[in-house]
Amino acid sequence: MSGSNHDTMSLNLKVWRQKNNKDKGSMVDYKLDGVSPDMSFLEMMDTLNTKLVKEQGDTIAFDHDCREGICGMCSMMINGQAHGPEAETTTCQLHMRKFKSGDTIVIEPWRAKAFPVLKDLMVDRSAFDQIIAAGGFVNVNTGNPQDANAILIGQENAELAMDAAACIGCGACVASCKNASAMLFVSAKISQLALLPQGEVESEARTRDMVAKMDELGFGNCTNEAECEAQCPKGIKIENIARMNREWVKGAFAARK
Repeated sequence: MSGSNHDTMSLNLKVWRQKNNKDKGSMVDYKLDGVSPDMSFLEMMDTLNTKLVKEQGDTIAFDHDCREGICGMCSMMINGQAHGPEAETTTCQLHMRKFKSGDTIVIEPWRAKAFPVLKDLMVDRSAFDQIIAAGGFVNVNTGNPQDANAILIGQENAELAMDAAACIGCGACVASCKNASAMLFVSAKISQLALLPQGEVESEARTRDMVAKMDELGFGNCTNEAECEAQCPKGIKIENIARMNREWVKGAFAARK
């Protein structure tokens, strides 16, 4: 493939096909021609589905929504990497120029007990919603909204909270972890509230509840190998896990009083 935008690629795709959560599933081979290097990965998948429709085949189910790297829906393992080979990039923002003509690309869904496959590349990530519901909110009476400058927050804490809030809940951390741990996700959600005065009030109870729900749903433990950080499309740092552990210890002692 040369550098011209008019060049197109031919790809060999190995895609996981699974009819439903009861089906065993298997890899299916597809040959796709005419792929522009300027396409996003999801546009390439759209092109494949268009081909399948013309051939009277069953289209491949995959999650997508904003296609702007914000919603976290585009959950795909691409050649064994969550969201593909480009660092801090979601599947929808990955462009086909990262590949070359003749490449074989293996496409699979997230693999985790807590993320059962619904169909093909779609998984049920509602476990994340249950963790958020378990404690990811502030329910004390904080009064009417104040002027943004009325509550003083240190710059470091403000920046750390915003960094944690960048988590889009895609599940790449779980999919890339050999233990299918959700601790990076949970710690990011805990950090974005615990670092701010509005969320500090309930930080200990919130941490206990969210961690308990995470364990209940079948996510694994963290063994500090940092695959989650390496594959996170938003660059969430594992320092958040350390903060979550500190908050959990404080919460455990508070619960004994």
